[in-house]
Amino acid sequence: MRRLRRVWSDESGMSLVYVAIGFMTFMAASTLAIDVGMFMTARNQAQNSADAGALSGVTALVRNSWTDRTASGPAVQSAIDTAKKNGVMGSAPSVLTTDVTFPNDPAGNANRVKVDVFRTTGRTNAIPTLIGSLLGVNTVDIKATATAEASPANAMTCVKPFMIPDKWIENSDNKGKADGPWSPSSTFDLVNKGGDPLANPDVYIPATETGYTGYTVANDVGTQLVLRAGTGNQANPSFYYSWKMPGDTGGDFYRENIANCNTSVMEMGNKIIQEPGDMSGPTIQGVQSLIDQDPDAIWSTDCKCVVNSRFGGDTPRVFPIPLFDPGYYALGQTQGRTADFKIANFLGFFVDHVSGNQIYGIVTNIVGVVDKTSTAPANAFPKAIRLVQ
Repeated sequence: MRRLRRVWSDESGMSLVYVAIGFMTFMAASTLAIDVGMFMTARNQAQNSADAGALSGVTALVRNSWTDRTASGPAVQSAIDTAKKNGVMGSAPSVLTTDVTFPNDPAGNANRVKVDVFRTTGRTNAIPTLIGSLLGVNTVDIKATATAEASPANAMTCVKPFMIPDKWIENSDNKGKADGPWSPSSTFDLVNKGGDPLANPDVYIPATETGYTGYTVANDVGTQLVLRAGTGNQANPSFYYSWKMPGDTGGDFYRENIANCNTSVMEMGNKIIQEPGDMSGPTIQGVQSLIDQDPDAIWSTDCKCVVNSRFGGDTPRVFPIPLFDPGYYALGQTQGRTADFKIANFLGFFVDHVSGNQIYGIVTNIVGVVDKTSTAPANAFPKAIRLVQ
């Protein structure tokens, strides 16, 4: 009886029981915390996957085809491929062609790409739990969505130091006669050779106004341009004029800014001045250097885009050319202001080849940036790519 009482009241070893219980509780809490942390990581990774897919999709819209939004088109396929390359907990998420859609922006413009990514039970790839299975929760569904937009851009980097005039409405030549529709041989005329105003002068409407007359993605992508050094003082669509870029002057600096990227940000509306001297030689040399960097790239009429580039979708042979305002230039001449130019827009240009002193290329889409100190006009040729949701 006394021995039973001692056993009943003996507390030796109780601490071990508490330690064991505490250890088990700690392990359960730690495992649960790992589960929660894993799910948070999976959610972040899924969002990164959706973001990357949406940005890649809208980039393909701009660089490859603005109109091809089919399941096999570059925008959908690029969005899917990029999203899947961004794994979620070590595995590619599920992204089907129906998970890539093209919603409109609030103004009704069809300029967005939306991508949904899944690791869910419904797609048979849900995230497995560690401790949740003890509570009857074996998997957790993870889903993310992102929307990217291609909005008008009013600024560019890597701009080349030669420019061409924007397009205008061709009404008459400098003799006052009807000159037919605009063509690469047209000249922009406000006055006749005697300096008197023409009765029906040529008209340029800038991108900031309704009725813009210049280059547009819808009308001009895929159009071949043949450029040569400008002569005389009249704006001609086939004449390029060299202009002084920020940083320095001279042939070597000029040539290097063609062969490479000048990171200065140039904005629509900037006034620029002509580079002194004959720059036709450095221009051709710089352009040939660009071609040599990516010699196998070619223009495809099927997709209206560049293919076979060793740089993927970012070939150096596609670059922005400033478009100057022909009306501002011509008006300045009538007022005694010579060689004065203003950037009216930017044109995407794929350089195909050079022959003699001529540059052969094709109008293409281009990605720009947004200068937040001013509003980008709806008629801006380049597009800026950004996440909106």
